Amino acid sequence: MKFRAKIVDAACLNHFTHKLANGGVSMWCELEQENFFREFQMEGVSAENNEIYLELTSENLSRALKTAQNARALKIKLTNKHFPCLTVSVDLLSVSNSSRIVTHDIPIKVIPRKLWKDLQEPVVPHPDVSIYLPVLKTMKSVVEKMKNISNHLVIEANLNGELNLKIETELVCITTHFKDLGNPPLASENASQDRNPEQMAEVQLEIKKLLQFLVGQQVNPTKALCNIVSNKMVHFDLLHEDVSLQYFIPALS
Repeated sequence: MKFRAKIVDAACLNHFTHKLANGGVSMWCELEQENFFREFQMEGVSAENNEIYLELTSENLSRALKTAQNARALKIKLTNKHFPCLTVSVDLLSVSNSSRIVTHDIPIKVIPRKLWKDLQEPVVPHPDVSIYLPVLKTMKSVVEKMKNISNHLVIEANLNGELNLKIETELVCITTHFKDLGNPPLASENASQDRNPEQMAEVQLEIKKLLQFLVGQQVNPTKALCNIVSNKMVHFDLLHEDVSLQYFIPALS
């Protein structure tokens, strides 16, 4: 069983493709429960649909988990305390070596089953180019400098392991080149036979949306992949130990 979290840039529950069509940004994360919890028990809506879909404010969960950084144990329960809650109980060790329990009740919304179809893992169109990303800190530093000059940025890449970040205004044109990044084996195998490996696939994005992705990365992924669907979207896929994180940014129309 997996924990699945879909995070969008608005509170409304819209279909993924509708979000992209209207300029929204989506994120999808999967966690294997056996890699994080020693004990796990859940009863879904039925034996056939052993799932529960919840909506919550991510900042509330983040604040609760920060108190658990030095905890002896952590327990997360779905409760009803006059309203549905995700109750986070943190077992902390006090100065006197006695146990101290800190409890956070996070308000949630239980999503009705009729809306589940809108919260499935997005189906990504077949990319024109897949390429490994450079070090994310380096990429973030470049993009932060570019945002002082333009609001828009072009990402382009090819099947020779080359990726460029470009901005262009009436006064200046700036390009940062990354070479020898490598392409996933399947990317080359699935590429169109008519596609020149040096041919660039490109997508134009809002810089602030790309920075949201780069600034929000607190982990150093073992693999970071960029999939470009020309002039439509870019899909980032980050793998770190037992966590898979996908981030989707639509192209500027």
